[in-house]
Amino acid sequence: MTYKKYKIALLLRVVILFLVLTALAFSISKLNSSVNFPFISIIIFALIVITILSVLNLYKFILKRFYEMDDFFESIKYRDFSRHFNETSGSEDIRILHKHFNEVNKTIVQINYEKEAQHLYLKKILELINTGIIAYNTSSGNVLWVNDSLKKILNIPSLKNINFVEKRNFGLYEAIFLDNHSNETNISVDINKEKTKLLISSSVFEIKDESFKLIVLQNIDDTLNKNESEAWKKLLSVMTHEIMNSIAPISSLADTLQQKVELNSKNPKDNPIDIEDLKIGIESIKKRSEGLLRFAKTYRSLNKITTLNTSKISIKELFESIKTLMLPSLENKNISFITQTENAEYHIKIDVNLIEQVLINLILNAVEACKDVEQPKIVLSANKSTNGHTIKLTDNGKGIPEDLLDKIFIPFFTTKKTGSGIGLSLTKQIMLLHSGKIQVNSLENKGTSISLIFNN
Repeated sequence: MTYKKYKIALLLRVVILFLVLTALAFSISKLNSSVNFPFISIIIFALIVITILSVLNLYKFILKRFYEMDDFFESIKYRDFSRHFNETSGSEDIRILHKHFNEVNKTIVQINYEKEAQHLYLKKILELINTGIIAYNTSSGNVLWVNDSLKKILNIPSLKNINFVEKRNFGLYEAIFLDNHSNETNISVDINKEKTKLLISSSVFEIKDESFKLIVLQNIDDTLNKNESEAWKKLLSVMTHEIMNSIAPISSLADTLQQKVELNSKNPKDNPIDIEDLKIGIESIKKRSEGLLRFAKTYRSLNKITTLNTSKISIKELFESIKTLMLPSLENKNISFITQTENAEYHIKIDVNLIEQVLINLILNAVEACKDVEQPKIVLSANKSTNGHTIKLTDNGKGIPEDLLDKIFIPFFTTKKTGSGIGLSLTKQIMLLHSGKIQVNSLENKGTSISLIFNN
């Protein structure tokens, strides 16, 4: 729209000048032949004046726009984007031109604002991370940017030029700033008279005609110490979880046996002791205690469980052992516990202690799921096929939400307030060591079925 009006105004002035010049030429041609010489002379003079005025007007009209554009480009050159061009006075085309100049300035100011905001945002992010970062001019040594983490790692209060480090600790300066670390490298440097391990990488880049170097540092000692501390915390949590899972049924069975003995001691006739039951109970406590000790010793290696101590055991014997251990505590919670087998006499080759640990974990999970269920029930079953053996534990509890099914085997993932999140991940690892697998089928508010599948 601006150019259209400008073109019309320019064309109008050109047409007027053309007409005036045409009239002037015509008048001059009639000068010698005309009888009214004074009148023609006056017309020619008037046309010459009009021609001069038209040329000046056209010149000023064109020059005015160039002046305005030159003024605008001058402000751009000196980055004076705060300048406001008058939009209320002057010719219409100049007012429109000023309006567009102001819009360009506003756009550039907005771009600069967004760029500055992004710069501050990035700067804040780099300040918050624990990795040390520095960028400096390779020629002058002047620091372009450095974050607090690097100053903390190197124990330097401020850093304007890397030559400061050279004067303070030449060995540190040489290892970090002089040596090339295009690939990630582990180095050991002296900081405060202590050996510190650092992970370092560097890259050189150019801006215009100047070369800069970017260095990234990470204190490996701090990271290792932190990771080691977290690992110990998790290990202690896991050990506590597994030990408590084994102690709970042992304690419950021991309480049951103790109550029977006390009742018998007070009134032997009405409360006779079944020596066989007592013997089975004590044997179960002994076996589970030995299994717990072996588990603790195995786990103490910090490599979790890496080897198996397999032996053949009948499904009936395995289930009876689990039933003896778990039944007292399940009865106290009014949970029905049922064992089912297609053929109770067939044998399976497993690490008995570890599979018992797995089944205890799964049963305790089922107990948790059946907390608020009417007529809670847990079924432990087994079957044999041409492909191997399957031990299945089924409950009618609250089930597992579908969106969590893919996460339940992730170590330390748990939905329980007091859980460690290691039970199912440990179960999966134990099954992998048995060259088997674990399958979970669950419907929310209907129950869960977990299958241990052995390929033998």
